[in-house]
Amino acid sequence: MPDFDVSVLDFSIAGLYIVIIMAVGLWVSRSAKDSGSFLGGSGAIWPVIGISMMSANLSGTSFVGLAGAGYEHGIAVWNYEWTATLVLIFFSLFVLPFYLRSKVSTMPEFLEKRYDWRARKVFAAFSVVTAVVIDSAGALFAGSLTLKLLFPDVPMWTLIALIAVLGGAYVILGGLKAVMVTDTIQGVLLIVVGTIVFFMTFAQIGSWDGVKQAAPDGGFTVAPPADDDFFPWPGIFTGAIWLSFYYWTTNQAVVQKVLAAKSIDHGRWGLLLAAAFQLPFLFILVLPGVMGRDVFPDLQETDQIWPALVFELLPQGLRGLALAALVAALMSTVDSVLNASAQLVVNDFIKPRKKKISDARMLMISRVLVGVFMVLAAVWAPLIGTFGGIVEYFQSFLGYVTMPVVVVFLGGLFWSRPPRHAAFWTLSMGIPVGIACFTAFEVLELIDLQFLYGTGLMLLLNLGVYLAVTLRSDAPDMDTTDLTWSRESWRKDREELAGRPLWQSHHLWSAVLAAVTLAMVAIFV
Repeated sequence: MPDFDVSVLDFSIAGLYIVIIMAVGLWVSRSAKDSGSFLGGSGAIWPVIGISMMSANLSGTSFVGLAGAGYEHGIAVWNYEWTATLVLIFFSLFVLPFYLRSKVSTMPEFLEKRYDWRARKVFAAFSVVTAVVIDSAGALFAGSLTLKLLFPDVPMWTLIALIAVLGGAYVILGGLKAVMVTDTIQGVLLIVVGTIVFFMTFAQIGSWDGVKQAAPDGGFTVAPPADDDFFPWPGIFTGAIWLSFYYWTTNQAVVQKVLAAKSIDHGRWGLLLAAAFQLPFLFILVLPGVMGRDVFPDLQETDQIWPALVFELLPQGLRGLALAALVAALMSTVDSVLNASAQLVVNDFIKPRKKKISDARMLMISRVLVGVFMVLAAVWAPLIGTFGGIVEYFQSFLGYVTMPVVVVFLGGLFWSRPPRHAAFWTLSMGIPVGIACFTAFEVLELIDLQFLYGTGLMLLLNLGVYLAVTLRSDAPDMDTTDLTWSRESWRKDREELAGRPLWQSHHLWSAVLAAVTLAMVAIFV
């Protein structure tokens, strides 16, 4: 085991970073003068959108978890990242225009416009609960476990409270704009530190052949056998890609950032930038874990590999920068989820019922909600440890319960036939069934089923419910022009690009990025 010794210099650098981030967040908060600008707003430019979306995705769990999975299983975990690239490209081409034209503030609000108010309420409640109990609390708990390595004498509840306060303080004052600006800074730091760790570890290994030899047996491929316990290759199509659709196209904590785009072009370029960032994660996060097997061949806790490499290979000073990057990963997830949770409650529950409430009061309510959710997540986080191995089930939990969300969003976006009540019945039936199946298959282990296959079964089940309701009902009497994709909408998009230089075509760069992604996948099959 490495010696996790943090020097005064390292503490100073990490502390200075935290002070700078908090100062930037507080400075940005000056512009949050009403609930609209606090929770959403507009005017975000594409680099901020792309980097902040990437940063929100890199929670403390994934920052150390990708390296840990690389150490234990090899590079198959990268499947979650490159499938995200393709989904984000799809999002930019076919989905984003309808989100922006509908002028919605939240994803549940879009469901009401396409379906009915019942679907909006069900999905909003589901989103708030999963955001607080899974996203926020999970990030706090996993982050506290990592920081516990560095500060073994500090109680876990203290570390959780510290992360919650750091991630929530400037959100209470500055809202979404503060989240996006600070997440952009933190995203740059994450990429820089991850790159440094990769090259330092690679220098220790010495060659690409050495990297391959360091991988576990059969671990240097993105297509493990179909009976693999960790990531069977069919799971790419039955699970990973659909989880990416849920996370990147319907999750409020992520999508709220592109909804704040200055224009549809800024939104599209921001999505493509976020898509491009998923590819280097193979090198800056997954492969350091693989190479770490050569540096620490007998590591007991695999998720310790990234901090272990930092303290083994990086000199003092750079260790402090890496510690700051870890704190950044924790804060960038917590702040996004807290703001999204408040936005959901305000826009989907309070505003529809209290239409005459003053904006000043709404701003105060929004800030109070951020604080309440911050406390709830911090209180729940330590309890996660009482569930034993439940943390490793978070990804599988989402696989079982989010497939009705994927079905109703994609169905409503690409088919005008489903009636207004199709989403409500699919969500109302699919979510409880998903929870029951998760409990039976993953918690009680009544059936030995790899969760990516279980995700595919949940997708088919919910699709069956959706189709049954649709085909047994009359077509909806509504104008879906701005809500549902059509050949006409695609033709208009191409006409808008006709007068632009080729290098400004998002179609061209989408094709280039997709080709690069598939080429990289082909290399590692």
